[in-house]
Amino acid sequence: MAIEIKAPTFPESVADGTVATWHKKPGDAVKRDELIVDIETDKVVMEVLAEVDGVLAEIVANEGDTVLSGQLLGKLNEGAVAAAPAAAAAAPAAAAPAAAEEAILSPAARKIAAENDLDRNAIPGTGKGGRVTKEDAVAAVDAKKAAPAPAAKPAAPAADAPIFAVGDRVEKRVPMTRLRAKIAERLVEAQSSMAMLTTYNEVNMKPIMDLRAKYKDLFEKKHNGVRLGFMSFFVKAATEALKRFPGVNASIDGGDIVYHGYSDVGVAVSSDRGLVVPVLRNAELMSLAEIEGTIGAYGRKAKEGKLTIEEMTGGTFTISNGGVFGSLLSSPIVNPPQTAILGMHKIQDRPMAVNGQVVILPMMYLALSYDHRLIDGKEAVSFLVAIKDLLEDPARLLLDV
Repeated sequence: MAIEIKAPTFPESVADGTVATWHKKPGDAVKRDELIVDIETDKVVMEVLAEVDGVLAEIVANEGDTVLSGQLLGKLNEGAVAAAPAAAAAAPAAAAPAAAEEAILSPAARKIAAENDLDRNAIPGTGKGGRVTKEDAVAAVDAKKAAPAPAAKPAAPAADAPIFAVGDRVEKRVPMTRLRAKIAERLVEAQSSMAMLTTYNEVNMKPIMDLRAKYKDLFEKKHNGVRLGFMSFFVKAATEALKRFPGVNASIDGGDIVYHGYSDVGVAVSSDRGLVVPVLRNAELMSLAEIEGTIGAYGRKAKEGKLTIEEMTGGTFTISNGGVFGSLLSSPIVNPPQTAILGMHKIQDRPMAVNGQVVILPMMYLALSYDHRLIDGKEAVSFLVAIKDLLEDPARLLLDV
């Protein structure tokens, strides 16, 4: 029986997608819940899984083709068995080595395996027919945490970044990915449709660094391996400042100003496909541990291309950290329809005048880009000063002063 393989239903904000990668070719055997093809949209990569066991019979939409929601991608023959290669068929059955079957995972187990970088074929399955259940995946995660960490591998270059030998005078032309094209479109839109300005300040990071050094081990132990970084302090400081200056947390919708009674903070994360901005929902209600844990999970999903559209839409304010790449100072671009973005930068020891004395302190430049149509200069500067004051005296975050 032929089963149609169709493109997933795209969210309202996504018009179409591009067939990125077929993981099977016609004639290949396919297991239920096995990944068949990736569809790249301008926000995320969506996976299309096999609904039944069978054989891929036909590919209708080739890699690079643009497809609409629900469009036919290919066909799968349910229950069919892949034909053995001629050389293998001619050999005696006893002499042929047994092919290792790919493990069958439940949807929940597959999600856990992907989020925790588990080898799906190495997870023992206790379900019917050896199926890997959610409980099996959770047990494998626990076992991985207990095992010693493997040595780090050097980062691989991006897939579309060619490497040329010294002296080569060749060129390589590759199509722009949908995500990169969307980023370019939104950046141009932001600069052409906004009255965008940037104000700068600097923050003494010593109080935060001292607090982190004192409690980071206890924090990690108490919160099951979640590490205490700097981003959680900036998110908490930003949400407190947003309460005081609601205009910075607003958006413009036509001729209306929409004030948000919540802080959905987008955190810019770098991936092989480009910059993505997953959102911390109701960040004002989250603890430092919840913020760090969620950002860590988003970072892993970004590297694997597993972020969902829901996780990357609807932010009211954004924080970008160019300091992780060594940036000392930059002007971030606002992500419309938001009206402001905070830019963090590299922490650098600098001589500072403190009470008439020259003191070496770890300083960071902060940048706030904002839409001057809604936010006045005084409000923007006061907002950035509020963040500076909260970070230089972290007790204010607890005392709400």
